[in-house]
Amino acid sequence: MKKILVIAALAICSFANAQKGTILVGGNIGYTSEKSEFQFSEAKASTFSFSPKVGYQFNDNWTVGGEFTVSSATTDNGNIEEKDNRFRLGGFVRYSVPLSQTFSVFADMGAGFQNLKNKTYGPGNAFSKDKADGVYVGITPALFINMKKGFGLNFSIGGLGYETLSYDNNGPDYSKFYFNFGQTFNIGVSKNF
Repeated sequence: MKKILVIAALAICSFANAQKGTILVGGNIGYTSEKSEFQFSEAKASTFSFSPKVGYQFNDNWTVGGEFTVSSATTDNGNIEEKDNRFRLGGFVRYSVPLSQTFSVFADMGAGFQNLKNKTYGPGNAFSKDKADGVYVGITPALFINMKKGFGLNFSIGGLGYETLSYDNNGPDYSKFYFNFGQTFNIGVSKNF
């Protein structure tokens, strides 16, 4: 039994040490779907996102790097349809903990600049167009499955964060705290070089 524990400990340590000093390249594809009920109608919202990132793993557990996200969202409540295109550019810090040679858990904390372009279509062919800039910060826990030689899959089901947007043309300022565990599903791939 002691030999098995020693072998398992060595396997975990060798996995963690193999990552130090490497470049992390990865990305996620995400989809979010929400349904909300108002007084007399139901609103449906869906978002598709693509988030690549590149980082340097300077420690067995720590990675720092840059990220960007491109997303498209549609909201429809029966009378009004909104289409949002969002772009985010920022940095991230990742803390990873290997559980075994195959599995690791990690948490990404990202922060940066964001831009939003919104188009709203209303009843009677009404149309409006808005643009906004702001900042974001968020924490996303995830699971990493090592497939082979540092190449693997990432899975997450949400996170928490805070974002702001300031609209052009004297539009309203917007800020939002979100906690979306179980409402979002992201799958991604990553490779350490």
